[in-house]
Amino acid sequence: MADIPADSTDTGNQPRSVQVVLLALMIAMMLAMLDNMIVGTAMPTIVGELGGLEHLSWVVTAYTLATAASTPLWGKLGDMYGRKGSFMTSIVIFLIGSALSGMAQDMGQLIAFRAVQGLGAGGLMVGVMAIIGDLIPPRERGKYQGMMAGVMALAMIGGPLVGGTITDHWGWRWTFYINLPLGAVALLAISAVLHLPKKRSEARIDYLGAALLTVGITAIVLVTTWGGTEYAWTSVQIMELIGIGVAALVGFLFWQTRAAEPVLPLHIFRSRNFTLMSVIGFITGFVMFGATLFLPLYQQSVQGASATNSGLLLLPMLGAVLVTSMVAGRVTTNTGRYKVFPVVGGVLLVAGLYLLSLMDTGTSRLTSGVYMAVLGLGMGCLMQITMLVAQNSVEMKDMGVASSSATLFRTLGSSFGVAIMGALFNHRVQDVMAERAGALGSKVTEQSAQLDAASLAKLPTAAREAYQHAVSAGTHWAFLLGAGVAVVALVAAVFVKEVPLKGAGPKADDGAPAQAPVAEAV
Repeated sequence: MADIPADSTDTGNQPRSVQVVLLALMIAMMLAMLDNMIVGTAMPTIVGELGGLEHLSWVVTAYTLATAASTPLWGKLGDMYGRKGSFMTSIVIFLIGSALSGMAQDMGQLIAFRAVQGLGAGGLMVGVMAIIGDLIPPRERGKYQGMMAGVMALAMIGGPLVGGTITDHWGWRWTFYINLPLGAVALLAISAVLHLPKKRSEARIDYLGAALLTVGITAIVLVTTWGGTEYAWTSVQIMELIGIGVAALVGFLFWQTRAAEPVLPLHIFRSRNFTLMSVIGFITGFVMFGATLFLPLYQQSVQGASATNSGLLLLPMLGAVLVTSMVAGRVTTNTGRYKVFPVVGGVLLVAGLYLLSLMDTGTSRLTSGVYMAVLGLGMGCLMQITMLVAQNSVEMKDMGVASSSATLFRTLGSSFGVAIMGALFNHRVQDVMAERAGALGSKVTEQSAQLDAASLAKLPTAAREAYQHAVSAGTHWAFLLGAGVAVVALVAAVFVKEVPLKGAGPKADDGAPAQAPVAEAV
């Protein structure tokens, strides 16, 4: 099989092997993003068969924890021992976890196997980003933003629909088994046609750094997951987790200055652009996952949309993300300039979130769709540009850790966004319910501020109307908080320095793109 030239730049003129690899990478990326959304739809059926309702949240938490904790490790392993081997290993682990999850006989087994699945998922996103970073020069990489944004939009919209269909017709176990044929296709394609330089580092893996980082990330994710739900924010359990997390991360930073081959080389943060992109990526994750959590809830509770339609009603936002990502990628490729997109994206992010905070019980679906489109335009300007600039800010030898760090910051941002916006939302819903419906309102929301459609239909008319006002108030404050946080992303974007993108540059006299030196493929 012919080797893949690392400087291929045009999908129309690329060797077929490059197109096959890109297709395989998109499949792997979809597996990582789609899984939780498919499984979420099947949760009621899973609980009905396996029991263990009290441990239900751990099915998602175990996956999220393993993904977040392993992300930096996969990036470093790719830098040390080769991108292809580490990526294929992560796919294999993900598929093993998927198969075992589908065979689980009780909730304890399912939680354990989901952790295995999450361990592999941590390497999927990092591997995709880093391999594209190896194959495609940064100046040309913008073209593929539309592909990645399209996969993300497809996962967000299609996940619940696919999950519901599979569960209804094939059973919940196939929500896991469906990963096996898709993963096998990606694995075979990568094995056959991807040829990257082989590496063999003599340095030892930084086990202490990996352990400290894992403990720190685990504590952070547990705080954001349990705070305000399982335990009060001021409870002993949450305070202990915060203490453990802070101690572990401080120890990790100290050790990284002394380790021979650090898991997360701190020198990459000396680049102003890399640090700023980490901040912007964190806030993008904070806002994006908060929006995708509360918008369907608002649409179902206040606007009367069904669960299926609430996913489709996100199309204005996700469509705007897709279109803007494609435009931003093309403009970046053609001009080599990119600073305008983080700045414009920051402005649109603040504006979109502020507009969403204005929604109330009388807001039409058309109006909310316009507001969502504004937010989507902002996210489209930021989502892939942050990865592009982060990778452009480091040397090729640090491509893996740069990709994993950018992914990690976005993941942590999503955890904080869901937790903090969720806590504010729940607090406002419960306060408004108590004000408008008195003791009945407090009783309705004492277990959870989020009611499903069946519970909402059973409420008396007065309580249901009070709940609609409460959800409007909750989303108002959640999105207003998001707008305030997004201002930080805008400020960070203003200070980004437009460093020329590496790789293919302006057109040569013969009309072909000028080629930059690239690493030899084997």
